[in-house]
Amino acid sequence: MDSMEDHLDTLTPVLRISQLDAFELDRALEQLIWSQFAQCFQCFKPGLLTNFEPELRAFLQFLLWRFTIYSQNATVGQALLNIRYKNDLSQGQKYKPMSKRQKLWYALFAIGGKWLQERAHDLFSNRSPESVIHKFKYSITFITGLLRVAGLLNFLIFLQRGRFATFPERLLGIRAVFCRPQGVRQVGFEYMNRELLWHGFAEFLIFLLPLINTRKLKVVVSSWFLPVGHLHHNDGTLSIHCKECAICGDWPTMPHIIGCS
Repeated sequence: MDSMEDHLDTLTPVLRISQLDAFELDRALEQLIWSQFAQCFQCFKPGLLTNFEPELRAFLQFLLWRFTIYSQNATVGQALLNIRYKNDLSQGQKYKPMSKRQKLWYALFAIGGKWLQERAHDLFSNRSPESVIHKFKYSITFITGLLRVAGLLNFLIFLQRGRFATFPERLLGIRAVFCRPQGVRQVGFEYMNRELLWHGFAEFLIFLLPLINTRKLKVVVSSWFLPVGHLHHNDGTLSIHCKECAICGDWPTMPHIIGCS
């Protein structure tokens, strides 16, 4: 443990793309867990989980928070990318984990906010316009709008400085840092070059193939192998080999045999 703290005396900034990838991995994990949970009830009555879906999603997110953020100071996506949260309010360069209060507030923002957003329509619908709950709805809508604007401004600042990817992180004073010092990354571009080459070739074929008259090409290739050299130009049997129309003399668009002798 002491060696780990010695390595974290000078904390390496986390790449912006790594922080965003961690969020994408967390969203994919939440969706995967919910889909697996919903499959357990696929043999029951349809729509059984619809009325309680926000609460069930919040419960599953609470379980994830309990065994990731609360116990390890990192989400699953961050753990896969060698990232964890640091208490940025503490003085000094050494790593200090999140406090219990920061973890609880993080759960309130991450879980409670999503639950309120999904359940707000049911909570405030069918209420009289003069009721206190209906007036409280406007306050919630106003606060939600302010949080979205703050989140947008925070994201723009994050793109510039690379710290605090979300507004709750900045508000709570928690920052993503690497668990271990990062070495020099050896990036190989062979696979990327191969993929770019094949994608470019596929797009070229998609653009080129509709421009080729396959029917005319088939007739030309067939004329190379059919014995038509001994036939005269004015011979009526020339139309059988799809060279020209026996009536107008143009290239046939729908060649067929009339049936006369």
